[in-house]
Amino acid sequence: MREIKWIFFFLLISVFTNAQIVSDTTKPESMKDDVSASVAVISIAELGGDEESADISGILQSSRDVFVSTASYTFGAARFRIRGYDSENYTVSMNGVNLNDMESGRVYWSSWGGLNDALRNSEILNGISATQFSNGGVGGATNMEVRASSYRPTTKLTYSLLNKSYNQRLMFTYATGQMQNGWAITFSGSKRWAEKGYVEGSSYDAYAYFLSVEKKLNDHHSIGFIGYGAPSKRGKSSAVVQEAYDLAGTNYYNPYWGYQNGEIRNSRISNYHKPMFMLSHYWTMDDDTKITTTASYMFGRGGGTALNWFYGDDPRPDYYRNLPSYYAESNPAHASYLTEQWQNNETFRQLDWDGFYEANSDEWDVVNDANGISGNTVYGRKSNYIIEDRRSDSKKMNLTSNLVSRISEDIELSAGIDLTNYKGDRYTVVDDLLGGDYYLDINKYAERDFADPDMSQSDLNNPNRVVKEGDIFGYHYTANINNYLAWGQLAFDYQNFDYYLGANLSYDQFWRTGQMRNGLFPDDSYGDSEKNSFINYGVKGGITYKLSGRHYLSANLLYQTRSPQFRDSYLSARTRDQVVNNLTNEKVSSIDVNYVIKYPKFNARVSAYYTNFNDKTWSRSFYHEELKDFVNYNMTGLDQRNMGIEIGTQTELLTGLKLNLVAAFGEYIYNSEPTSTITIDNSRLKLDDRKVYLKNYHVGGMPQTALSGGLDYRTSFFMFIGFDINYFDGNYLPLNPDRRTAEAVAGIDPAYPYYDAILTQELLPSTVTVDANIGKSWRIDYKYYININFSVNNILNNQEIVTGGYEQFRYDSNDIDKFANKYYYMYGTTYYLNVSFRF
Repeated sequence: MREIKWIFFFLLISVFTNAQIVSDTTKPESMKDDVSASVAVISIAELGGDEESADISGILQSSRDVFVSTASYTFGAARFRIRGYDSENYTVSMNGVNLNDMESGRVYWSSWGGLNDALRNSEILNGISATQFSNGGVGGATNMEVRASSYRPTTKLTYSLLNKSYNQRLMFTYATGQMQNGWAITFSGSKRWAEKGYVEGSSYDAYAYFLSVEKKLNDHHSIGFIGYGAPSKRGKSSAVVQEAYDLAGTNYYNPYWGYQNGEIRNSRISNYHKPMFMLSHYWTMDDDTKITTTASYMFGRGGGTALNWFYGDDPRPDYYRNLPSYYAESNPAHASYLTEQWQNNETFRQLDWDGFYEANSDEWDVVNDANGISGNTVYGRKSNYIIEDRRSDSKKMNLTSNLVSRISEDIELSAGIDLTNYKGDRYTVVDDLLGGDYYLDINKYAERDFADPDMSQSDLNNPNRVVKEGDIFGYHYTANINNYLAWGQLAFDYQNFDYYLGANLSYDQFWRTGQMRNGLFPDDSYGDSEKNSFINYGVKGGITYKLSGRHYLSANLLYQTRSPQFRDSYLSARTRDQVVNNLTNEKVSSIDVNYVIKYPKFNARVSAYYTNFNDKTWSRSFYHEELKDFVNYNMTGLDQRNMGIEIGTQTELLTGLKLNLVAAFGEYIYNSEPTSTITIDNSRLKLDDRKVYLKNYHVGGMPQTALSGGLDYRTSFFMFIGFDINYFDGNYLPLNPDRRTAEAVAGIDPAYPYYDAILTQELLPSTVTVDANIGKSWRIDYKYYININFSVNNILNNQEIVTGGYEQFRYDSNDIDKFANKYYYMYGTTYYLNVSFRF
């Protein structure tokens, strides 16, 4: 199968070479039209424990660049990421206001999901490039233009029917355009829902709203208000081990749900709503100079529920002790029983909600000196099983101002400032006591390990705290982040050359405020921590040589530093304010070279890129099998190298018939041997620092080779039809760094089978998919427009395509299969029907 990519590569080269003889008989077009319409594609895979993430590709509109448009839509199902970049390498803004998350740097597209029509007016740039609206990132920049006067007058109603995460969607958009009285109003709203999503036990219930109002005061000044939000609740699914998929008889098995009183109930419900409001001033000083200033405020809740229990066996059906393989050698009879139950008893492989209620109803207990009050006695049913809500609420205030000025006929200046104050609250709330009367807020692991009862208290300021539904427990801290950025850029446009130079300077400061005094860390958990401050800078530049009116050669360079992310900077932000050793700025350096051809019936782009990410900080928490405790695992000095080639060609074979060929060949590897620090979450014990031998291991989680060939046919009577054949390869599982240490294989004979199994990174099988689409538009009386689009993905209904997963952080070096790798599978055949009516 892997030979396909080489055949495809030579086919592309052949098409590309033959195209050079096309005669240049038409009027030259501006290079700006050729390269400025790219789109930043960010496929956001499920991130461990990150309730704000969504497994939804963040695409706002298509692109005239065939490579990027194909990667946006066609490659999204395979979790492809352009150039292997994570979303923190893209800058996304709305009216100039940066929307990247302040704690992680990532882009959470679900914050404005369902507002497709309202956000179509976007300037989208891919890769290193000149930008008028922000400093940009190594992956590109997007600005959604949402001032009310930028929308043309329209009323549009859309209905969609599909069989993916949600089943149905309704959207309504109304825009007045600029009216004679100086006002402009745009409103949009939507609802998306599914009682049962594609994966068993999943659900979807989401709304969205958008309002933009603008008043033109005179020819030079306008003011505008923008408000939007996208409240959503999703019943989630999970990656699981292959054994569970096989026993359940489906690669879409979901361990998060079960029946309660005959109704489906999912333990993992994502609940997210963070609206934003903006007040903007638009100042047109003259024909050559414009200044846009926006003050914004974002607030709201994020979070997701999960099952928690105080003591006893793990009740999750896919827990390794609940699978037959655990007993295969020690108790074959029990293994056979479990196999029979998994395969033939549907409720056996689901959560036992009735069992949780029954167990809690029998847990009568007494708490003395409850809530730290002497003599206060609480008696009742103490819940062992509860549903907790892991909250991530936040507030962000921002002031941004952007200047664009044409200094002369050939020179344009862009500059701006961005001032941000952010506070993020992280805590857990009792969501459901599952029939009990209360829950006791103490650390069960500390209670097990230490005789001193104070050490097991989650909050020494409120010892023996009895919590009920809606109460905070476990941990509570605030992330405080201030960011102050200034940037500028000069762009020069001459007859044979275009070039630009840009720079930025920023000051970042963050600290932790503990809202609870943890019994294990009484001096390091409560109140304000020390402030961590970083000064960062960046420079970038690019040049375009216009070989002719049809051929362009360009190159771009970037070097920047950026602060470590708040989420990666603390040993365990949940419990204490100790920062990671050797915390330092990350360095990013990148270069790309592009060759662009643009003819009426043929266009192509070939790009080569090379990017280094140095001194990254990486943090995770997990249960450590050897230590028998929850640990915090931090790495510093982590380097990553991304390099590759992008090729996209589009050829009009006949009138209306176009052939698209797209290829991405990448190599994304770790390029250093970082140092890891392991700390026990329930003590101050720190293991000796370990060297992690990650160099030349692959960055996992996405295909590093992706190919597509397709035909699109558009008729003169507004009908289109098309199909694509796609190939994916080079998809490695994200790895567990602790398995790549000398300690992990210490004492194991290299000839022992598990020695290589511990160190080897799994390469997922290559795969082929086929997609198709068809559509028709009608125009009635030059006033009414009807559009119908229908697309089908994975027509071959291949349900064996592994798109990702991960190595479990918990592992046993003497039995590496004990905690096997977990996988995600691509959906089988899915469809999407979209009908819109506009007037």
